[in-house]
Amino acid sequence: MPGTTSSRISRRTALRGVAVAGTAGIGLTACSTGAGSGAAAAPTAPVDLGKADEIPEGGAKLYKDEHVVVSRAKGGAYKAFSTICTHAGCPIAMLKGTELTCNCHGSKFDATTGKVLQSPATEPLEELSVKVESGKIVAGPRS
Repeated sequence: MPGTTSSRISRRTALRGVAVAGTAGIGLTACSTGAGSGAAAAPTAPVDLGKADEIPEGGAKLYKDEHVVVSRAKGGAYKAFSTICTHAGCPIAMLKGTELTCNCHGSKFDATTGKVLQSPATEPLEELSVKVESGKIVAGPRS
């Protein structure tokens, strides 16, 4: 009717609103702290990670299922760290050389020291205990 305003919105406006809301929801979900049920966690008890000689001197190996990275120094000493990002609690699933990258927000960590190499994380990775028993690596929480 002429002179009246319609309360109907166009299909394009409605779809644009859904797309924006959906994108915002995804962003908020990805930045969660991971504290919900089923959240990834570092080992709470010692875990056998396999053969110690699989990690070359000066290198590191990522154990995605256990949320652990183990590095081996040139002298042969091993170090282990949790691969739960200290920024938002996401499990880290990418290791290149000795550099870990969190998939959620791009934080980078040194797999040999646990130190932050790139923000947004500001705290180092949690160091775990690690030992070699009968040629196998065993890592777990620090005593």
